[in-house]
Amino acid sequence: MGLPVAILGAGSFGTCLAMLCSRNGEVRLWARNPEVVDSIERGRTNPRHLSDLKLAQNVHATSDLREALQGAELVILSVPSHSLRSVLESARPFIEPTAIILSTVKGIEFETGRLMHEVIEEVLPAQHRPRIASLSGPSFAREIAEKKPTVVTVSCREIAYAISVQTTLSCPWFRCYSTDDLIGVEVGGALKNVIAIAVGMSDGMELGTNARAALMTRGLAEISRLAIALGGRPETLGGLSGMGDLVLTCTGDLSRNRRVGLGLGQGLILETIVEEIGEVAEGVRTTRAACRLAARMGVELPIAECVRQVLDGELSPKDAGLALMTRQLGPETT
Repeated sequence: MGLPVAILGAGSFGTCLAMLCSRNGEVRLWARNPEVVDSIERGRTNPRHLSDLKLAQNVHATSDLREALQGAELVILSVPSHSLRSVLESARPFIEPTAIILSTVKGIEFETGRLMHEVIEEVLPAQHRPRIASLSGPSFAREIAEKKPTVVTVSCREIAYAISVQTTLSCPWFRCYSTDDLIGVEVGGALKNVIAIAVGMSDGMELGTNARAALMTRGLAEISRLAIALGGRPETLGGLSGMGDLVLTCTGDLSRNRRVGLGLGQGLILETIVEEIGEVAEGVRTTRAACRLAARMGVELPIAECVRQVLDGELSPKDAGLALMTRQLGPETT
């Protein structure tokens, strides 16, 4: 038996994790929408996300945070980055003092420039800090739901808690590695979405595979620069939460951020693209937050800055590509 689990957020990732965790015992899945709760309780399916996935009888949906969190020793956060703070503030009175808090949220809070674990640290009492963890890596929810082999990283400053989560979640088709580099893992998970928009734009304009490879490689360099400036380790960015997630998100057809870029590259309006996707594309918000954070840290993110200018209507995708190709020449590494 694994840890008693509560999952806050019934989107695609929260739903597939409910299926994954139900192998080990009872799971409580919190959803805002009463219709989603009712559908899961009555028919064992989430009508809005992964609607063909049948959830086990030991997955109990609720819109009551107290009910969801009672007795949970593993609390998984799977909400959009812009909602994390408000959800945590509501959940705070009901979280067990010894619970491990596992974030699967990939983003940067725009107003503060905080990484997700920093938001959690600000909202929850100090006693929770050693048990704040993050899960990241190349992991489309659809493929997890279909039990296709998936490998991710769990990070926590206190490695024993990362190992506890690793043991709870791992199974023959879902494998977790562990690390204590919380910053590196979270920066990689957030910024790969920004680079995926850039790669999508390039592919949408049919600029070729050379351009795609260049954007991914230089994009990884940007991610690494910011992560290291914030205290992350370079080797983390060469792993699952950096290179692994970057490759998946930039090239996979299920990538919402790639689809945003493809649409922009094909001349579509951002609002139309987001409406058609129908789910959160974290890279749109993260781009602006990352550029603001990088400016504060004195870190250059030329690809991310060009993506921001396209999103804000300051440059066309074509002009953004030209701006990157005509930047001042310099060494590849410094």
